[in-house]
Amino acid sequence: MHLLEQARQTPWKALTELRRYATLPIARLTFALQGVAWQRGWRIYGAPIIQRHAGSTLTIGRDLTLRSWYASNPLGVVRRTLLCTWSAAAALIIGQGVGMTGAVIVAQTRIEIGDGVWIGANSTIIDTDFHPRSPEARRADPMAGNSAPITIEDEVFIGMWAIILKGVHIGRGAVIGAGAVVARDVPSRAIVAGNPAQVVGQV
Repeated sequence: MHLLEQARQTPWKALTELRRYATLPIARLTFALQGVAWQRGWRIYGAPIIQRHAGSTLTIGRDLTLRSWYASNPLGVVRRTLLCTWSAAAALIIGQGVGMTGAVIVAQTRIEIGDGVWIGANSTIIDTDFHPRSPEARRADPMAGNSAPITIEDEVFIGMWAIILKGVHIGRGAVIGAGAVVARDVPSRAIVAGNPAQVVGQV
């Protein structure tokens, strides 16, 4: 009876769950084709885009929640979640109980995301500049941008439309404000906001 009442009050949630079950084979195939093992407790609302470089490492722990459908989150998902390893030496390691909505994560070197991290709608995490800064360097090698690993410790909350840039270490339990651009380390349990992100409080 409780489930029926919940479906009556929030019918869009019931429809989203039905759609998730109906498209489960597509989601499982998407991961299988990229050699990513399906784990217990995954809830996939729309298959992500996975771009895995041959030889790279891409692992995800159990209890993942991943949303790529526009209406699967009231904030609106403007793009499918995209997980990319950009080089043969790249590693993208995602822990247990991670949730993400319309996220883009690109690893040129290494991105490690701890357990219980929530990544808000349409956020971006990239460990590379992709392209060099100077026009001369871009002409010589347009893909020779600087890269540095990113570490996001357990239970970090990343607000919607945030951008996490190369070389950043975010401490456990930190909160990244909506729309923040994080270009330097964030202490544990700090609250940061703005562009560039600055500490504005403590959890």
